[in-house]
Amino acid sequence: MAQLFMVTASILAGLSVAAGAFASHALKPQLSERAMEIFETGARYQMYHALALLFVGLTVTQTEIPSIWLRVAGFAFIAGVLIFSGSLYTLSLSDIKWLGAITPIGGAAFLLGWGCLAVATWKM
Repeated sequence: MAQLFMVTASILAGLSVAAGAFASHALKPQLSERAMEIFETGARYQMYHALALLFVGLTVTQTEIPSIWLRVAGFAFIAGVLIFSGSLYTLSLSDIKWLGAITPIGGAAFLLGWGCLAVATWKM
């Protein structure tokens, strides 16, 4: 479990850096200012939650049996990145407006992850 979370976190963090660089160099001349803000928000939240996922993975290594709270936190952060950041990337690149409606689902996954991480670390 720890290895899965830490490898996934590393990949997500690297992709966040790549997305930010891609946006500032290749997309800036092509996207509106608002679309750039949306894209950059996706990249920023992806990095925040990649680091959170890395913390979850490291915390898992400190326990004999990882709690369900840590597992749910890790998977919630992954789901949050895919839904929240993924919908923002797609929205900014395609201007498909209805994607804005699913972004809060990713935000809820982030909140679930942080809540579960709080419970897990409280119980340690």
